[in-house]
Amino acid sequence: MLNHRFVIDVASDSLRHPVFERYLHFEGGFVETAIEIVSLAVAKAPTLSDKRHLIGVLDSLANTQMDYFERTLSALASKGDGARAASAASPKVPHDVAAFVDGMRTLAAEGTYLDIIASMFAAEWMYATWCKRAAESPISDPVLKEWVALHTTDDFLSGAKWLKDELDRHGESPDTTTRRRLSAIFALVMRLEIDFHSAAYAG
Repeated sequence: MLNHRFVIDVASDSLRHPVFERYLHFEGGFVETAIEIVSLAVAKAPTLSDKRHLIGVLDSLANTQMDYFERTLSALASKGDGARAASAASPKVPHDVAAFVDGMRTLAAEGTYLDIIASMFAAEWMYATWCKRAAESPISDPVLKEWVALHTTDDFLSGAKWLKDELDRHGESPDTTTRRRLSAIFALVMRLEIDFHSAAYAG
């Protein structure tokens, strides 16, 4: 994932606007699913401390990230004209995006608390890792720059670290079956993420 075309294009300031617009629509749509996923994690969390932390994550998703996507997508839909404006308003959702959404939703609905943490960790740690690198490069598009910055704030990075610590703490179990299951979840989410990001190029 760290060598994905999308990541390289962002870091080299060469991501084409139509690709980024499609990605924003796909990612903005997924944030609503992420709210469902974290809500299930709250319900399955073993301690009140865990529940409180995850409620804070819900607040960030619903009020910070959704605000960015609603504001940005509204601005994109209102600019330009003709086919471009129509495409920006309602791009077709490709199979790989639907597979990502369904896969993440199924992991949360059918999995344990730790399964959900593993899936969230895979996604959030990935974004934290490459966005920190990308933020060190000049990004000419202010909308893209703001999107990268969303994933490098202290709140986002501390949230990714919390997921890592939570997974490390529970993952120290000597239960080999559990450890293998969590590793498999991490690998599955990475495959889904790779396909999800590739879908933005399928114009």
